[in-house]
Amino acid sequence: MASLRQIAFYGKGGIGKSTTSQNTLAALAEMGQKILIVGCDPKADSTRLILHAKAQDTILSLAAEAGSVEDLEIEDVMKIGFRDIRCVESGGPEPGVGCAGRGVITSINFLEENGAYEGVDYVSYDVLGDVVCGGFAMPIRENKAQEIYIVMSGEMMAMYAANNISKGILKYANSGGVRLGGLVCNERKTDKELELADSLAKKLGTRLIHFVPRDNIVQHAELRRMTVIEYAPDSAQADQYRQLATKVHANAGNGVIPTPITMDELEDLLMEHGIMQSIDESQVGKTAAELAVA
Repeated sequence: MASLRQIAFYGKGGIGKSTTSQNTLAALAEMGQKILIVGCDPKADSTRLILHAKAQDTILSLAAEAGSVEDLEIEDVMKIGFRDIRCVESGGPEPGVGCAGRGVITSINFLEENGAYEGVDYVSYDVLGDVVCGGFAMPIRENKAQEIYIVMSGEMMAMYAANNISKGILKYANSGGVRLGGLVCNERKTDKELELADSLAKKLGTRLIHFVPRDNIVQHAELRRMTVIEYAPDSAQADQYRQLATKVHANAGNGVIPTPITMDELEDLLMEHGIMQSIDESQVGKTAAELAVA
């Protein structure tokens, strides 16, 4: 029997991480893989396309209603979605109150103790934004997630976040088995995006697993709370996610300990590709109002 693959999707907030992960996991399920998604984002949107729901009831909210997490049954927190994908959301406290990372820790412990990981081929953690500290690093720190896939784009801040996440992986790689599986570029149609993504991957000592082209069909599917795999299975975009899923599936054991770069090196990378050469040095530091006048 194949061993359990524990993967995690990280990336800058708003980069399309949850959409990319859910479409990839839907494609893996289509291939016959048994999947468990553990949403680690307080927004609880890591499973909405699989369940066709606005937001799933979270372990923390259900525990608050029941009195404690010990009063819950696995059936209370787990829902079954597209292609029998198992879905759980850890949840978090109200904004500004408490540490949402504790929800991740509580949830993973509860799931492990109650047999949620039994009979699955993949456990996938969908982790909030680019936060790699505290509870949100739990899948990395506790050697749960063994393969990290970073969703990024050719935008500077998305690349900056990918590099930061790589620093987090490096921090825990020697004490555990966590490895960087690779980068996934979710196209934003920025200049020389594919070349930049590929160059960053090489700098980090990893590879660009897949370049996902931008297509409005993704938004059409999302408005119906569906993955593209389900909404438009015969589309070219669905095939892109199938290609990504196939590459992830073939990537077992190929993860690396990343080699993060400095901010200066990141800027040099952009310069090498001509991205920053168009910036007028005399305009740097001016306010938006000053630039408008200029």
